[in-house]
Amino acid sequence: MTFSIVARSADGSTWGVAVASKFLAVGNAVPAAVAGVGAIATQASANVAYKGLALSHLDDGATAPVALQVLLEEDEGRDHRQVGIVDVDGGAASHTGPACLPWAGSVTGDGYAIQGNILTGPEVVEAMEQAWLDSSAEPDLARRLLVALTAGDAAGGDSRGRQSAALLVVREEAGYGGNDDVAVDLRVDDAGSIEGANPITELARLLDLNDLYLTASTEEEKVPVTPDLETELAAFAEREGSRDFLAWVGAQNYEMRVAEDLSWIDQRILAIVRAS
Repeated sequence: MTFSIVARSADGSTWGVAVASKFLAVGNAVPAAVAGVGAIATQASANVAYKGLALSHLDDGATAPVALQVLLEEDEGRDHRQVGIVDVDGGAASHTGPACLPWAGSVTGDGYAIQGNILTGPEVVEAMEQAWLDSSAEPDLARRLLVALTAGDAAGGDSRGRQSAALLVVREEAGYGGNDDVAVDLRVDDAGSIEGANPITELARLLDLNDLYLTASTEEEKVPVTPDLETELAAFAEREGSRDFLAWVGAQNYEMRVAEDLSWIDQRILAIVRAS
């Protein structure tokens, strides 16, 4: 009752899962990933224990095919399972049990596993694979995953309709403040109750916000704060009723986009200041 893509970035630094379904809170059940280890999606009659087990096998050095084989050998419900795994080196494996409801199937390639069940047809995974391959010039794994998921939805997606979607991406020290590895962890849990709502479209909106609020500025995005600019920022903060500019930054949740010592400010935040 789900379609997903599990993948590793071309540079080998990042792993992630994008998934959508006519199922409540699919992000709670399907995806899991650990930086420097790999990623997995477990679906159909999902065995959520697969997530921890697969990542443990991968962490112990198993390849994706070996980890998958071990999972299936130890699970009497294997015929009802669907699972995709990508390992630390980009090796991929996918399984669709014969008891999964049609249409069900998968494709794998270097660095990706795409799978789905109760789909409108094989065109869903085919469209996802083509979109993934066509987006090879995009360095951001989260964006590539979302492009593939969007293509699958446009090709028909879950034959029962839309309800939820999720995006999980991990990279070492990519999390908030650099203190964990979770670069993106976004979920649209129940859009099905809203007429015309598309959880994947909402996921794209959330990813834009995630990039602004929860990712660090690149060197290219940093604008040095000169004495004149510091005066400008102080005057802005005073107009806004803030103690100082850094207090305004904290209140607006822009701390990932401004230096703690105010030595630089992100160009997007500066644009927001000047537009106010």
